[in-house]
Amino acid sequence: MRRILALVLALPFLLLPVQAAGTSRYVALTFDDGPSGKYTRALLDGLYDRGAKATFLLCGYRMVNYPDITQRIFEEGHEIGYHGYSHDSMLSMSRRTIGAELMDTEALLPEGCKPVFLRPPGGFSSDPVVEVAKARGMPILKWSVDPRDWATDDASAIETAVLNRIRDGDIVLLHDLHGTSVDGAIKAIEQMLAGDYEFVTVTEILSRDGTPPEPSVNYYNG
Repeated sequence: MRRILALVLALPFLLLPVQAAGTSRYVALTFDDGPSGKYTRALLDGLYDRGAKATFLLCGYRMVNYPDITQRIFEEGHEIGYHGYSHDSMLSMSRRTIGAELMDTEALLPEGCKPVFLRPPGGFSSDPVVEVAKARGMPILKWSVDPRDWATDDASAIETAVLNRIRDGDIVLLHDLHGTSVDGAIKAIEQMLAGDYEFVTVTEILSRDGTPPEPSVNYYNG
């Protein structure tokens, strides 16, 4: 029984790929749809306590309600990108409407904050999305790991889904609208820290070769 219990407790560590001692791997955690009040605050507390940075793709209609959290995200050194004002799909939007979505969101950002990426809701792009991103000098942000945290209320399942797939250079899609998403993310961070992972912004992970991300280009990982 003791051997079985020890194996169960060690399982999350066994999910992580083996890495040579003394080397680091880098992951960019991204959080969509916020800010969301207490869950984003809890997430920021967890990131701060663990020295982790992340990239937040914010919605304007939520920023209206939580300007203090938006300010905190910026002040604590996390990266901010656009996720639209309304969170409506941009697939059927015109260039003018997409531009208005971004400008209305930009007006709510802290002073000195310049959004780096555009992640259209659902990741769904179109010619107008690409054209607006190019005109505004913004790369389009996708992802390489999706634990589908929005589809479950099981924090442990979210943690396992991340750990099963994570590799050096991955961009992870997460959300900060539910407590289980935040708990699962923090649990995964703790396991990955033990496996010599470092958590950086998307810009940092995409610029490791010295080349900054380019406007209107889709980026899935580093």
